[in-house]
Amino acid sequence: MATARSTTATRSTSKRASPSPSKRVSARAGSQAAGRASADAATSTATPSPPAASRATVPVLWLALLATPMAAGANAPVLILPDMARSLAVSPSTAAWLVTSFAWASAVGTPLLAGLLRRRGLRPALRLSGALLLLGTLLVAASPWLPLTLLGRTAQAAGGAGLIAAAMSLAGSARRMGVITAGFGVLGAAGPLLGVQLAQAVSWRLSLSVSVVAVLAVPVVSRYATRPAPAQGRFDGRGAALLTGLATALVLLPRFPAAALGSAAVAALALALHVRRRPEGFVPLALLRKPVFLGSALLALALSGSYFTLLFAVPRLLSDRAGWDRGAAGAGQLVALLTGSALSWLLAAASARMGRTAVRTVLTGIGALAAVTAAFASWGPLLLTALLGAVFTATGANAVLSVHAASAAPEAQRPTAIGLFTLCYQLGGAFGPAVATALVLGA
Repeated sequence: MATARSTTATRSTSKRASPSPSKRVSARAGSQAAGRASADAATSTATPSPPAASRATVPVLWLALLATPMAAGANAPVLILPDMARSLAVSPSTAAWLVTSFAWASAVGTPLLAGLLRRRGLRPALRLSGALLLLGTLLVAASPWLPLTLLGRTAQAAGGAGLIAAAMSLAGSARRMGVITAGFGVLGAAGPLLGVQLAQAVSWRLSLSVSVVAVLAVPVVSRYATRPAPAQGRFDGRGAALLTGLATALVLLPRFPAAALGSAAVAALALALHVRRRPEGFVPLALLRKPVFLGSALLALALSGSYFTLLFAVPRLLSDRAGWDRGAAGAGQLVALLTGSALSWLLAAASARMGRTAVRTVLTGIGALAAVTAAFASWGPLLLTALLGAVFTATGANAVLSVHAASAAPEAQRPTAIGLFTLCYQLGGAFGPAVATALVLGA
């Protein structure tokens, strides 16, 4: 009996001493959590965590505010060029240099300031771009002479190009890029009408100053700047100069065909030889050998050129073929541009599920159909549908293909890829009006 009681007591004691299964699980979980906490503490001591701003994603609406006002400022002179010419006491053809200088500075400034973004980081690029935009706006607002006004427009365009390059490099996805480029298309479509309204209410100088609104986003976006990786090697000044010369010759091609074509050929040959000698320079050779990058940039150039050709040609075609007056043509064009720009965001949002081949097929097919329709249609709504298709493909290409082009480059070279891609898109904007003049407006 004593032995039995002793055995019972021993079992009772062991039951009280051993924890229940749930308590054992809790104990193990607590032990593992403590181990993880100790490991995390050791890791945080060895490698400090980056600041919150470096891990955060820039809100896309701030990126849109950083980039899109340039579209309104670029298209503002379209309908007020005669007023500008009278105010400056020059001919309309001479005043048109204000448009040419803006296109040149946008094309040249994009890769140059993207190179600064790559080497020095986000904050210096934003500061320089914002300063150029502010300085250019002050010159445009106060200058009574055409040369100084030209200088102001050039500074505006260069600063705006830097802000656009920064916004596109921070987008990170086709969906977010689509928000930026759709806003770019919408404000670009509203630019001529906005320019007229501001010119009538105040002055044409205010019309050319609307892009300065973008500087409001500079302080906010600057908070997301991280310390850039140390720049590798010296800055390739010769490569930058040769690319600038080539872009300048191409922009001047519509005004001085023979001289610009010869200069472009010489600059292209010199740049090709330089890239072979310095493959990691301002224009990376490895990037040029990427079929994804080259295909994206060249397709964007073609679609952009087609869009800007129809942008200038369709109002004249509506008058000549359909008998529309200027007011009806302008209203119809605005609706088509706004609709096409908004629809391009849907393509950007769906592009990740569609795949590259399907996206390029859609862009190429609709772009070709828009050009053919504009060439043969005589019914007003059909001409406007062609314009809608053109702005849809150009804006969609800017959103989706820029992501494709950037994905072909290593992380350190992505600002360069964005800059060179945008240069091609801007060249399409320079060629389009010249093609429209040769085919339609000059008739």
